[in-house]
Parts: sequence; structure tokens; C-alpha cells
Amino acid sequence: MNIKKGNILIVLAVVLILIACAPILNKIVGAQNMIRSSDQESPPDRALTVFAAASLTDAFKDLGREFEAAHPGVQINFSFAGSQVLRMQLEQGASADLFASADYKNMDLLISEGLIVPNSDQDFTINQMVVILPPDNPGNLKILNELSMTHIKLILADPSVPAGNYARQVLTRMSMDPAFGEDFISAVLANVVSNEIDVRQVVTKVELGEADAGIVYLSDVVAVPGLITIPIPEGFNILTRYPIAVLRASPHPDLAGEFIAYLVSPAGQAIMESWGFTTGE
Repeated sequence: MNIKKGNILIVLAVVLILIACAPILNKIVGAQNMIRSSDQESPPDRALTVFAAASLTDAFKDLGREFEAAHPGVQINFSFAGSQVLRMQLEQGASADLFASADYKNMDLLISEGLIVPNSDQDFTINQMVVILPPDNPGNLKILNELSMTHIKLILADPSVPAGNYARQVLTRMSMDPAFGEDFISAVLANVVSNEIDVRQVVTKVELGEADAGIVYLSDVVAVPGLITIPIPEGFNILTRYPIAVLRASPHPDLAGEFIAYLVSPAGQAIMESWGFTTGE
């Protein structure tokens, strides 16, 4: 009996010791797990920040993934918005390595302000405009002339946005043709119910049926295949050239140059073309 009681006392003592040590053991295990997690989620060796026009969103995300795969330890961070918004952010001191604009107006402003590495800017792709309609086409639009009908609700990018500027240039060209008439542009603009701060918002609102039509880039249609389109003939359309450049304050100018080299390479251009952009006229 005494032996059994002694065994029981030993077991109880061991249990009490384990209970007392449990918090310490948990802390040790937790620390080990944190070390393992830290090892697995180590920060990238270099991070490249790219400010890019909203219309480049899908294409550049693909490009970024391919560039990262070819450059172990490199992470691409994108900021997408209207070119005019990105330009103003850079003027106000935002940090980035590259600026890809949907027009030269915003790029030229940064060049004149000394924020771009001299002679680093170059064209890398071309886009053009197209009219988009919601999948159910509530306005029953079939031809461009019908954009001037009084019951039509139209959404455009704001005139300060490259896409909004280009859309108005298209309408101006149409108004110079007798087939549309000189009053065409004023009639169409009278139907505008919203001016958006970037072209992707135009696409989203038209897709949701908040308007009967919008004028956006051809590349935007690739990302939303359910939209109906009305092509804009070559004589009225605008071929929009996109420039990219290295920012003077770039922490990684050499890596930024490598990104541009990949962008203009056959592999990079193939990705751009898959999203509706073109390489020439």
C-alpha cells in the first residue's frame, strides 16, 4: 500500500510540475513558430513602385507577375489611378520608381518640373477609343449617331483625364463630318450624366447599367467581355500613345530600367497585346 501511495504521489507531483511549466512551454513554442513564420515571409530584397494609368491595370498586373518570376527577391507594387491623379501625387512628393501615363500631357509636366530622369521616357504601347454599352443595352443603341438622342444617358471620364480628353476629341471629329453634323458634340455632351476621375470607373458604371453608354479604351473591353461595343471608325478615332519613364527620386533606377526593358521586349509586348493594346498604327 505504501508503495502504491508513493507512486501516486510521484505522478501527482509530475502533473503539477507540467501544469506550472505550461505557460513557459507555450511561450517557447510560440516564439519558435514566429521565427519560422518570419523565415517564410521574409521581406523582398528590393521593391519597385510603379505609378500607372488605370487603363493599364490588368496588363501591368500580368507584367508584374512575370517580372517578379524572372527576378527572384523583387516585388512590384502598383498604384493605379487616372494619370492626372498620379502626376499630382508625384508632384506632392509621393515616392515611386516609374510613371506610366496614358498621355504625354501629364508626363511632359513632370519632365518640365525635373521629376523625371532625363531622356528615360519612351512610348511603350498604343490604345484607341470605343463606345461601350451595358450587356442588356437599355438604350437600344446600334449606331454612333444615336448617342445624340435626348433619352440617352452617357458616362465619360472627366476632361482632365486622358480618356475623357480623347473621348471629346473623337466627338469633335465626328461633328466635323456632315454625317453627324456640327451640333452632334453639343447634343452628346448634353447627355452626359457623370464625369469620372478614371476610365475604369466609366467601365464599372456602364457595366452596372447606370448609363446607356460610355466611351473608353479598347483595352478596357477585354477586361469586361460582357459589354456590347460600337466601334469608332479610324477617321474619327484617336490613337493614344502611352509613355513610361524613370522618376528622378527612384530608389532603384537600375531595376526600373530593367522593368522598362522587359515591358518593351517581345514578351512584354505580347502581354500588352493580349489585353487589347497594340504596338503600332
